[in-house]
Amino acid sequence: MTRFSRSRPGLTGKLILSALCLLTPHPAYEENWHPDADRLVAALGAAPEFRVWTEPGDLAGFDLIMPLLAWGYQRHVPQWFAALDAWEAQGLPFANPVATLRWNTDKDYLLDLGGKGIAIVPTIESHALSAADLAQARATFGGGRLVVKPSISAGADGTHLLAEGDAVPFDVLEREMLIQPMMPGIQEEGEFSLFLFNGHLSHAIVKRPAKGDFRVQEQFGGREERVEPPAGALALAEAALAAAPALPLYARVDMVRDGEGVLRLMELELIEPSLFLHYAEDGGAMFAAAVGAALG
Repeated sequence: MTRFSRSRPGLTGKLILSALCLLTPHPAYEENWHPDADRLVAALGAAPEFRVWTEPGDLAGFDLIMPLLAWGYQRHVPQWFAALDAWEAQGLPFANPVATLRWNTDKDYLLDLGGKGIAIVPTIESHALSAADLAQARATFGGGRLVVKPSISAGADGTHLLAEGDAVPFDVLEREMLIQPMMPGIQEEGEFSLFLFNGHLSHAIVKRPAKGDFRVQEQFGGREERVEPPAGALALAEAALAAAPALPLYARVDMVRDGEGVLRLMELELIEPSLFLHYAEDGGAMFAAAVGAALG
């Protein structure tokens, strides 16, 4: 396993990467993040220091800071942006860079990528979602079902599938939202996720929704399995990363086929994606090597 020279013995007997900090959820966050942390520790071969992202204390002594477990930022958006501003002003060594985290927070980055020639899921942004916005989207996309999602969200929070004639759900009425056509590939074969570290492919999975649903997350009955990336998937992932503000140390690239069978970028996850390292053939060694290289 990977070992780093600045490690020191921890209270549990494991090595602690004193130069590396992983940001974690607020203690009140209801989901258990420890299994994800255990997978990261297993891949690294040692334990970094964990700090709550909402109250991290002084981070100046770390050589690398990773917000891989900073769950819930989408529920505390002003606090998140204030934290990003403070961390950037201090020049703290984040992976991925703070400017990239800020850019990736609002999913309207898809429009930025689409403008650079990346094949994205067609997307319309509404600053205050209304029935007129849905009508315009149906006219633009040629009818069919629509997916609406908050521009800042995670875990399918506030995401809805709307059939022809459906009204705007009350919980997202007049909220800033993205509108997309429902991609048939979701229910036909699933959503592909590619994991890249320093721009190099590590592994890939396909995530499938439960029967009758469109959400692939585990809490909605979704399931996943390891796969080889389909033809064209790696090229799309590499193009998306090349169009981002900076090459990220870690990235999860989500994509799905449209009605013509073309792979389209659904999301580019650069903040706190689940890395599914247990599906990596090397057990996460490429991830550990990327972290080790960043630590010097």
